[in-house]
Amino acid sequence: MTTALLITGADVLGRGPGDILVVEGRLAAVGADAAALAPSGAQRYHADGLVALPGLVDLHTHLREPGREDAETIETGSQAAAAGGYTAVFAMANTDPVTDTAEVAERVFDLGRRAGYVDVHPVGAVSKGLEGKELAELGLMARSRARVRVFSDDGHCVHDSRLMRRALEYVRAFDGVVSQHAQDPRLADATACCHEGELSGRLGLPGWPSVAEESVVARDVMLARHTGSRVHVAHVSTAGTVEVLRWAKAQGIAVTAEVTPHHLMLTTDLLTSYDTVYKVNPPLRPAEDVEALREALADGTIDAVATDHAPHVRQDKEHAFTDAAFGMLGLETALSVVSTVMVRSGRMTWADVARVMSTAPARIGGLTTQGRGLEPDAPANLVLVDPDRTVTVDAANSRSLSRNNPWHGRELTGAVHLTMLRGQVTHREGLVWGGAA
Repeated sequence: MTTALLITGADVLGRGPGDILVVEGRLAAVGADAAALAPSGAQRYHADGLVALPGLVDLHTHLREPGREDAETIETGSQAAAAGGYTAVFAMANTDPVTDTAEVAERVFDLGRRAGYVDVHPVGAVSKGLEGKELAELGLMARSRARVRVFSDDGHCVHDSRLMRRALEYVRAFDGVVSQHAQDPRLADATACCHEGELSGRLGLPGWPSVAEESVVARDVMLARHTGSRVHVAHVSTAGTVEVLRWAKAQGIAVTAEVTPHHLMLTTDLLTSYDTVYKVNPPLRPAEDVEALREALADGTIDAVATDHAPHVRQDKEHAFTDAAFGMLGLETALSVVSTVMVRSGRMTWADVARVMSTAPARIGGLTTQGRGLEPDAPANLVLVDPDRTVTVDAANSRSLSRNNPWHGRELTGAVHLTMLRGQVTHREGLVWGGAA
């Protein structure tokens, strides 16, 4: 028996109402002729007032498994991702053991398939053990069942120029990309936790200067030009980095970049509370940096929104600010933050949201079955969004195992209504459904 679903009345990419026909896990038709093509007996889902987007893709997720299953597992993180409208995530390599071998990469990949809520693509480490000394098994990970194409020592900067050059040269052979955590350790060491300026001095917190990010990005774009390879800049946080990216793209250098939801909305003045939920790396920046990031995302200088979802158990956050763990949750709220900051303000359309949260991340990560847009014969990976629904975030309701949620108590406008992975519903109106096959 053919499995068919007709979604009626959805605002497709924010461009006007249309119907979407899903048959056997693929988009059979989108638009005015979809209803006419629906087979008899097709189920119907009325989506009047909802915006239809391709399933979201996150380039930067920490799922903690293996090693810190007390903070998150691949299953719970996948559930959180589905609730946030995601159909694919890239799981960062700073696990225990580190994802620096084909065996660990395949384990993460298989656990993601078993959970079934989203496609989980492991990110391979650039260096063995994230130590920045010797290249990890880049080729073996690329040839594994996990087909790793994104490599990063996230949490650590690949600060050795020679090692970064070698990594870029190596991944060029299979069109891989190196994602850089841009933090010069001589300018911002492991204790740095507050944007360097008047506030860091007044609060007595170790400063994290903007130039520690910008100088690494400048070096890396030059290395990318020299090697003819691709470099990706993780969690851009400063106006100076935006300037470097604009210059590099104007030169035709193969550089892409992401910004997090928290760097699009939250500012460094929140650290006056010493609330460790706001401790993140790179740190929250002043309002002028936030404004520059918003402009860069809108004009395409920054290619993608990535969550840097970083769950932590309570005991890792309940310390003095300087001793607490870096990181905050983001998967379930990312779309709402982007809606509130970028769409409601008129800076971006819903089609733009699809570009920065689905199409571009899939392209950067080398995915062929995600980020395809809502086009006939594409896999039925999609999300329905209620653009006018206002939600007050409650950390206690998170699908994540952790509760370090910086959005707790905030009102955000725009909420995920339904998520579908290859025609299977993985989330609907606050309920996470069973994992898809």
